[in-house]
Amino acid sequence: MSKTVHQEKHFGASDVVRDVVIGMADGLTVPFALAAGLTGAVDSTGIILTAGMAEIAAGSIAMGLGGYLAAKSEKEHYESERRREEEEIIHLPEREEEEVREIFREYGVEEEHLDPIMEGMKRKPEKWVDFMMRFELGLEEPDPKRGLKSALTIAISYILGGLIPLLPYFFFAQPLEALKISVVGTLIVLFLFGAFKGKFTGAAPLKSGVETMIVGGIAAAAAFGLANLLS
Repeated sequence: MSKTVHQEKHFGASDVVRDVVIGMADGLTVPFALAAGLTGAVDSTGIILTAGMAEIAAGSIAMGLGGYLAAKSEKEHYESERRREEEEIIHLPEREEEEVREIFREYGVEEEHLDPIMEGMKRKPEKWVDFMMRFELGLEEPDPKRGLKSALTIAISYILGGLIPLLPYFFFAQPLEALKISVVGTLIVLFLFGAFKGKFTGAAPLKSGVETMIVGGIAAAAAFGLANLLS
């Protein structure tokens, strides 16, 4: 009699995937809205491309720097909390021991099993600290190279996303003609990107794709309408 192997599927998106999502989300939306807004105000693809490329450069640097600082802060926070836990285990062992016992009680572990667990913890203080970091504070040790990786991934994703709505302006002399192609192409990419994001975040890909496309479309339409009104 054959046995069916049960396989569980959980969301396991890596930090790289999350950084791509962050970079692409803004990279697709902000330059798209900027190009649409400028199209409603000026009659020169050269000006639109100059402004668009400047925005992509500035945006990718700002977003990349933000990713680097966020990763750096996460690392510093983890190290600070770990030092605090190490000191508490040395100077306040009774309190820390009771915290461990309370965690296991929440999982239904019987009292008679807690003493052997604590004896094992005391023999390996580093593992005790690891346990407290994960189960008391909910913190995982970050990758020491995370800051640079995050900065580069977000910046490159922003650039790639930002180039998509600007591409038609390289090939069409009339801004309105370029905008039409830009709208169609960018909305399609926004939908595909939203579906991809939904797949990796556990949301329904179709719903996520439509929502992402609508948000990007509204931003571009608002920018175009406002530029037209003001000009």
